[in-house]
Amino acid sequence: MKFKFFQRKTAVLFFVLLAQFALAQERIVSGIVSDDAGIPLPGATVSIKGAKTGTQTDFDGKYAIKASPNSVLLFNYIGMKTQEITAANTTVNVVLSGGSEQLKEIVVTALGVKREKKSLGYATQEIKGEDLTKINTGNVANSISGKIAGVQIRRNNNIGGSTNVIIRGTTSLTGNNQALWIVDGIPLNNDNTNSADQKSGGNTGGYDYGNAASDINPDDIETMNVLKGSAASALYGSRASNGVILVTLKKGSKSKGGLGVTFSSGITVGVVDKKTLPEYQNQYGGGYGDFYGTVDLGGGVHPFAATDDASWGPKFDPNLLVYNWSSFYPELPGYGKAKPWTAVKNNPNSFYQNSLTYINTIAVSAGNENGDFRFGYTNYNQDQGILPNSDNRKDNFNFSASYNLKPKTKISASANYLKANAKGMNETGYGDGGNNYLSSVRQWYSTSVDFKDLEDAYNLTKENTTWSVGGPNDLNIQFHDNPYFQRYNNYNTLDRDRFFGNAALSTQINDWFDIVGKGAVDYYHQLQEERIAVGSKRTPNTLGQYTRYDKTFREINLDLIMNFKTDITDNIKFNGMVGANSRRSVSNSIFAATNGGLVVPGIYALNNSIDKINSPSESQTTLGTNSIYANASFNFLETYFLEGTYRVDQSSTLPKDNNTYSYPSITGTYIFSNHIKTDWLSFGKLRLNYAETGNDAPFAVTSSTYPKNDNFGPDGVRFSTENSKSNADLKSELTKGVEAGIEFKLFKNRVGFDFSYYKTNTTNQILSIETPTQTGYTRAWINAGDVQNKGYEVTLTVVPVKTKNFSWEAKINWSTNKNEVVSLGGADRISLGSFQGVGYVAEVGKPVGQLIGSGFTYLDGQKVIRANGRYLQTAGATIGDINPDWIGGFNNVINYKNFSFNFLIDVKKGGDVYSLDQRFGHTTGIYQSTVSNNHLGNPQRDPIANGGGILLPGVKEDGTPNDKIVSVEGADGYSFYNSMPEQQYVYDASYVKLREVGLSYKLPSKYLTKTFISNIIFAVNGSNLWIISKNLPYADPEAGLSSGNLQGFQTGVLPTSKEYNFNMKVQF
Repeated sequence: MKFKFFQRKTAVLFFVLLAQFALAQERIVSGIVSDDAGIPLPGATVSIKGAKTGTQTDFDGKYAIKASPNSVLLFNYIGMKTQEITAANTTVNVVLSGGSEQLKEIVVTALGVKREKKSLGYATQEIKGEDLTKINTGNVANSISGKIAGVQIRRNNNIGGSTNVIIRGTTSLTGNNQALWIVDGIPLNNDNTNSADQKSGGNTGGYDYGNAASDINPDDIETMNVLKGSAASALYGSRASNGVILVTLKKGSKSKGGLGVTFSSGITVGVVDKKTLPEYQNQYGGGYGDFYGTVDLGGGVHPFAATDDASWGPKFDPNLLVYNWSSFYPELPGYGKAKPWTAVKNNPNSFYQNSLTYINTIAVSAGNENGDFRFGYTNYNQDQGILPNSDNRKDNFNFSASYNLKPKTKISASANYLKANAKGMNETGYGDGGNNYLSSVRQWYSTSVDFKDLEDAYNLTKENTTWSVGGPNDLNIQFHDNPYFQRYNNYNTLDRDRFFGNAALSTQINDWFDIVGKGAVDYYHQLQEERIAVGSKRTPNTLGQYTRYDKTFREINLDLIMNFKTDITDNIKFNGMVGANSRRSVSNSIFAATNGGLVVPGIYALNNSIDKINSPSESQTTLGTNSIYANASFNFLETYFLEGTYRVDQSSTLPKDNNTYSYPSITGTYIFSNHIKTDWLSFGKLRLNYAETGNDAPFAVTSSTYPKNDNFGPDGVRFSTENSKSNADLKSELTKGVEAGIEFKLFKNRVGFDFSYYKTNTTNQILSIETPTQTGYTRAWINAGDVQNKGYEVTLTVVPVKTKNFSWEAKINWSTNKNEVVSLGGADRISLGSFQGVGYVAEVGKPVGQLIGSGFTYLDGQKVIRANGRYLQTAGATIGDINPDWIGGFNNVINYKNFSFNFLIDVKKGGDVYSLDQRFGHTTGIYQSTVSNNHLGNPQRDPIANGGGILLPGVKEDGTPNDKIVSVEGADGYSFYNSMPEQQYVYDASYVKLREVGLSYKLPSKYLTKTFISNIIFAVNGSNLWIISKNLPYADPEAGLSSGNLQGFQTGVLPTSKEYNFNMKVQF
């Protein structure tokens, strides 16, 4: 027994000594991992086969790992062949090359399913998160512009404003056309809460409160994938008929030090682009002719300047003393003092200031084989906007985690919280009563008003001491507030708290079957407050006003998904999915306003109303959808791929008999490069698909509703019938689409090409059409119409140069979409909206978005001039089309050692915009173009007898050349420009922009080897630095009022800002 025990101890000791000897053989193995062109590969994985030990290469492709001489090292990089090399030497340099593994590019598709991109039978494009954060504009949608073929982005320039995102054209005439945003599987509500009057540039106007997709924090984004066609998005049902933007947020990962920390800090300075500012004439002062009279205000008898909001007044003369508006107020230091009649030094363009935005982000992450987590916080602080008393702040918190409860059971969750506060957004719309500063100075203004005088007057009196008064003996405000009083006293605020998150539990039943259950919630509360100070002309009685709008939104989605995966044969692989979804959303809102003014100035509360407030406007919208869906995909020989999907939705907004509808899709893919063996073709693929999607009805249009009106008298409770007749037989809209495409990569992936052709028809349009008033209704809901979209998309990627220290990658995105209204249920044209008299319509045979108004009359291609020398107008003419001919982007990334330089050129060709700013800016004579020389080379405002006036090009009604010269002297100028047809102020909205420029430098790792810091990156970025080309004077053709269907109209637009960002990023 003792001998056996001794033998055992000896054996144990032997194996311990053997293990110690083996461990003693471990040493540091290092080297460089590069591609077949000699370019170092940062982030390549280096691990020991059969062990959990591993590391990653640094920015220079270098690695170091402990390994014994007999260990086998695995070298892996996405898109490259994995290599196995025995660690016989302490230096192992590896060159990874492409091949069949190169095709395994993984993308996120519908319902969060990760797929090999080569297998997809539809178009999709991905953007990395780092390409969305070069400049944080406060709305991540702005960063997409020019980077994805087929996606039209329109950023409206408004402070905290909304952004329009349209994929492959307008499909619904009156419904939502915005893309669906999905963040980590959570459908995000992207409502726009702007008023109808604001969206149409109405007399009251309002504020652009943005759209809710701006709550997505760009610093938390890992990737963004755009699903463009019906086949790509069919599994999401009716809400995805306009395409889907899938956002995948960053997750925790393994870190060399166990815990990874990333910190970044930056500042963005915004400077107004002078190309988007008006050019004011400085030769003539305010009024409609000569001075209106003289007066003695204490400095002698002198003329007094007109206080009209037009500038057809007397020519400036420094030898003439004039009482200006600031001479009228006893409380101002200039009271009773006449000044030389000269052009002002500070016009409205001096009102703007540079914006300042500070962005700080910190993220902590960790992970191991059992789970991971990440926590991130970003503070976005636009401390100062380009207008006085404006700011925009956001605090974003993000947390995600996953944990393996068992080897085959995993739980994961994410939570995102946002707190947003904004103040002093710019007002939009025409601005009846001078409520919109921008409309005032772009349309109705006096060039004899110096803005420094206005600023001094406000700072001295803190009252609405303004230039727009009755005259020297009448200081009652006529139209326009002092702009400084307006910005500091008439302002809005926005407060929004938002939470969205999800939780999922998945379990692997066996090697071919797993089940996933998940839930997602999106909740926010939003408060919009608007203040009008006592003394402001914004309200006719100047007694002030306070309004508030409260909105609460909640949506819950529950999904149960069963996934199947098996090899039917050695050559046929199958993936399947069956799932169900339950969606419930509730939206509550209430709007209330004071009535008759404010009792106590400066107290903004409903109970400070002079009169009893009118009944608040309240609404509750409850929506529900029950769905089942299935997916089946087959892989034949890694060459042929066939996929089919089917979804059935049951919607609460449709009548019971018509509330269930289905969406099928089928896609096919052929990898033809597998049958063409040649060195120059790296990859080639053909794809084809057919799909159906749709749209359900808006809330409460299938049954009658009875709005409550204000009470009349003590017992006068009043309800009214609806204005739009409901329809109990409505059906869902239906979109049928086909798509074909080809992809290939050439010369070892140095050239990549992706081409798509698509065609969709959306029928059973749910329309609200005008009806005769004799019916008791003004509108009625019907199913009618067919809207077609067809187009081409091209993405070309080229790597012209690639060496060890230098590389240049260029990418071109180009797309064109042809939209056509095929039918309108028997009508030729229906109105979809209007802008200050200019109609926005759908007309059979033409694209959606025709502009209708007064146009020119033509004779043999020439404009017809009436006997009075002015244009002969045609009422109800088609004067514009908002749809672009094509859009594109040219993106470049150039790397040299540790430097990286990028620039993006964004292009839109065609499409029209109607400018009310240009119309009234000319009518009131404030623009430089109203003082240009005429056909004789003389000042146009001179009397006709002195060679002045304007001769319009064209012919008389009898066809002979026009020879009638028209006076534009004084009030004649106002009358002349006011007689212009609206078509005169429709402009080509094309542009070419230098959208982004960036330069970054990564500190070499050799300087950080003895520190706890792994990376330091310094970056300088610019956005909207140069409008290379445009045709619209004095404004950015991209600027507008709001997101939504009504586009192509400008009034009181905010100028564009050039943004310069300075950033430092540190990783630990």
